[in-house]
Amino acid sequence: MKKCIILMTLLIFAFCGRGEKQISSPSGEHEHQGQALEPAHEHEGEEPVDHKHQELEVSPEKQVEWGIEIGEASEFAVSSRINLPGILTLNQNQTAHISSFAEGKVLSVAADLGHRVGKGQILLTLNSPEFAKAQSDFLQARAKFILSRKEYERAKMLLEEKAIEQKEYQRRESEYEKAMTETGVLGSNLHSFGLGHDQIDKLIEKCESLDPDGYLCEVTNPNLNIFSPIRGKVIFRDVIVGEHIEPKKVLFTVSDLSTLWALLDAYEKDLAVIDKKSKVAIKSSIYPEKEFEGKIIYISDMIDEKLRTAKIRVEVENRDSLLKPNMYIQGIIENEVASKNMLAIPEEAVQNLDGEKIVFIQEEENVFAVHHVELGEKIGNRIIITSGLEPGEKIVIRGAFSLKTELTKEAFGQAHVH
Repeated sequence: MKKCIILMTLLIFAFCGRGEKQISSPSGEHEHQGQALEPAHEHEGEEPVDHKHQELEVSPEKQVEWGIEIGEASEFAVSSRINLPGILTLNQNQTAHISSFAEGKVLSVAADLGHRVGKGQILLTLNSPEFAKAQSDFLQARAKFILSRKEYERAKMLLEEKAIEQKEYQRRESEYEKAMTETGVLGSNLHSFGLGHDQIDKLIEKCESLDPDGYLCEVTNPNLNIFSPIRGKVIFRDVIVGEHIEPKKVLFTVSDLSTLWALLDAYEKDLAVIDKKSKVAIKSSIYPEKEFEGKIIYISDMIDEKLRTAKIRVEVENRDSLLKPNMYIQGIIENEVASKNMLAIPEEAVQNLDGEKIVFIQEEENVFAVHHVELGEKIGNRIIITSGLEPGEKIVIRGAFSLKTELTKEAFGQAHVH
């Protein structure tokens, strides 16, 4: 038992003695009392890598070999730039849904999907008794109008000679005005079938050639031609020969695809820098190297209550027909009014080192130093520098990757370039 007590006492003294050694300082002060001193380096011969002030000295020969090119960090006028998602649609101002003006049976179809058609070109012809009756009614009304006009002019002459009573003159005048109105109404009805003034004039000429007095012209052509009201490409067809159709059915859709609409979704925060003077470029993932010029033609007056976005309508040039309706696209909107000078350098000049962005500054002819920078938005092939670089500093704009590679080797003692 005594041996155990003595052994425990020795252990306690040994432990207390070791603790006093750790907290004592050469001056006898106890500034670190209760704290264990850490060794200066956990592993002999290893130091943490620090690139913040590191320099590289590179000979002129190596600079040529690595393609080192020096440029000056400069400020550029950078406009506000917003990327908006969207979708392409038909230009509704250059699109027409075409149907028949009358009920009838299709005799022939003159256009098909993909065909380019001109304004006024015949798309189909149908046999329409309704159209034939409309022509006949007009010609009959015109014949009555001609007769009533002759009687009115004769009554006018007789009234001056006091050969007829005033009451008879007024009756003939009333019949003349009624016939004139009826002819005008039925002529307008022919316009609703797609006939122009020149076609109606030809109809009248044909009738007059059959009967000089205009009384016996009652036989008309029942074949009604349906024309394209615009030039463009046929993108929809739903009609075949022999089909009986009604006016409410859409037979063709023709659209001029040289321009399309891009419908972009702009968030509320973006609307402050978007107006109709903003420059717009449309990009598609299908053509990553191409930009299609556009112009804003409408900014919605309403915000979608769920998505919190407003529709921006952009008219897009599509002369080569590369863009297609219903494609997903990106709209890049720039506002020059909101532009300001900002420091921007070539994207190639910026390198990634240990998770941080750096550029190489030329301090002397053959000496390059690391500068850590913070980046802003990418504009074309340049990138905005928000801090870490001053205008006028000479930087490596080409070959920076080779310098970074050499810097990494030196950090591990693998290489050194002088």
